[in-house]
Amino acid sequence: MNRKTLSACNRTGRSVTPNGFTLMELLIVIAVILILMLMAMKTIGSMRIRANEVSAINSLRVITQAEIEYDSTYPANGFACDLKDLGGVPGSGLPTPSGAQLLDNDLASSGFKAGYNFKVSNCEKVTVNGTDRITGYQLTAVPAAPGKTGNRGFCTDQFGGNPKYDPTGGANCTQSLQ
Repeated sequence: MNRKTLSACNRTGRSVTPNGFTLMELLIVIAVILILMLMAMKTIGSMRIRANEVSAINSLRVITQAEIEYDSTYPANGFACDLKDLGGVPGSGLPTPSGAQLLDNDLASSGFKAGYNFKVSNCEKVTVNGTDRITGYQLTAVPAAPGKTGNRGFCTDQFGGNPKYDPTGGANCTQSLQ
């Protein structure tokens, strides 16, 4: 090292070559990363809600198909008025009207999937030869936490077709899905 360089270092009290990032540079980088993370969280949350809603609509279609199959398999009973009747553990024995094994047992036993609660209600029945036969029902899927797990509630009935929805997240479905 020559004398001029050495004396320049001694006068300023610092070395001439930088040895890393300054504290200010690191704080700016951290601030930028935090801002990007905050922007991404809103997007991720809305994508999760949308995915839960699509899952709920598909689950309504699967349950409706299971109801149609239940009605054709057990014509004396008609439709099932409880999700548990559509469920059952495959391989645990032969299907019965109280455990038809037509629907995934997790959904059938809990009535919950992907942030939505599913329920069969408003069952219409007729009595034929002393046996009740379910001729109609309403199937609902409402978010467990409206605004967090889903924004809209969905409904369908024994006629199937496109489910209707409630924009407030309830079971008062009046608007058709497009």
